[in-house]
Amino acid sequence: MNKAALPDLAPLFEPIKLKDKVLPNRFVMPSMSRGWCVNGCPPQAMADYYRRRVQGGVHLIIGEGCVVNHPSSSGNPSFARLRLDTIAGWAACAEAVHDAGGIILFQLTHEGALRIEKPNDPNPTLSASGMVTASRRNGRAATIAELHEIRDAFVSAALCAQQAGADGIELHGCHGFFIDQFLWHETNQRDDIYGGNDIRARLRYPAELVRAIRAATGPDFLICFRFSQWKEPDYEAKIFQGPQELGTFLEELKAAGIDLFHVSARRFWEPEWPGSDLGLAGWAKSLTNVPVIAVGSVGLDMDVMETLVGDSEARSTGSSGLTALAQRFRNGEFDLVAVGRSLIGDPDWVLKVRALNFADIRIFTKQYVLAGLSWETEANASLHQQT
Repeated sequence: MNKAALPDLAPLFEPIKLKDKVLPNRFVMPSMSRGWCVNGCPPQAMADYYRRRVQGGVHLIIGEGCVVNHPSSSGNPSFARLRLDTIAGWAACAEAVHDAGGIILFQLTHEGALRIEKPNDPNPTLSASGMVTASRRNGRAATIAELHEIRDAFVSAALCAQQAGADGIELHGCHGFFIDQFLWHETNQRDDIYGGNDIRARLRYPAELVRAIRAATGPDFLICFRFSQWKEPDYEAKIFQGPQELGTFLEELKAAGIDLFHVSARRFWEPEWPGSDLGLAGWAKSLTNVPVIAVGSVGLDMDVMETLVGDSEARSTGSSGLTALAQRFRNGEFDLVAVGRSLIGDPDWVLKVRALNFADIRIFTKQYVLAGLSWETEANASLHQQT
């Protein structure tokens, strides 16, 4: 490749400080569910997987989405869980990341109205209003007492993460899950203090969660909030009708104790509102001084939902895609960038990108997601076949 055509990625390899933690570059591995947990506990392979990504150049790992310990959180037995009996497994993951020189956050989640009930399930599906979308219902609205129970379950999970040695937690407030269902006006039809037309009213419960976790874990524990406009049941959903509502959201959560915003878009570069080429992460960064992570099809030409439900494979955007990424970073549109599928495909993706060695990047294929595989499992299988 002509040297003049190579992207200048140096700014993405400058350090950044998060509280007392210093990261040597701006790349993040986001939370992805691999389905490896047994009774909610990660195996040693998970710790090895995280360590390998740090060795490959990613110094901020956001671990599996862990459902909190409440009967309504999830009926899926393969989901990760953060509770007293799984702390040892998560501690091994934190130790592996720290030994390799990285930091780790554990993501906390609850399915809300997306939960699938088993036949004769004694535990009700609970959410803001029992709604998946404005026209689709599942389960029922949680009572005030139940909301307090779920809040306490999030706090308990955060304390378990802290006990396991995590550097912080991330709240899963996106894609149509429980916390997100309070934020979106179509899924929050409550007529009490946690609902209403005003974004501040719909924010009240998520902000309470943040304040409760901050009070329990102390000032030095990192708390990240991941949010999105789009939902798994509705790609065109909009929580924020414009920058003013987004600004209110960011302001309220910062005041509650958020240290980091993780802004999920299907394609991080797509303009969020007419009249500007800023994506949602760019708008967030323009409205807050809290560090912002951008995520959404970085380095690939197909978004994650197309990967899961479509027939085509994602293709690398190569140097041109990274040139555009670096330009937006230089424009100040985000502080960090999360890379998911490419890091499943190649644990050394960051090191190869830094060396501008695009030809040697191992390309992600959808079988890794659909079969719960990774580069390691395929490589090990190939090795066993050869021997």
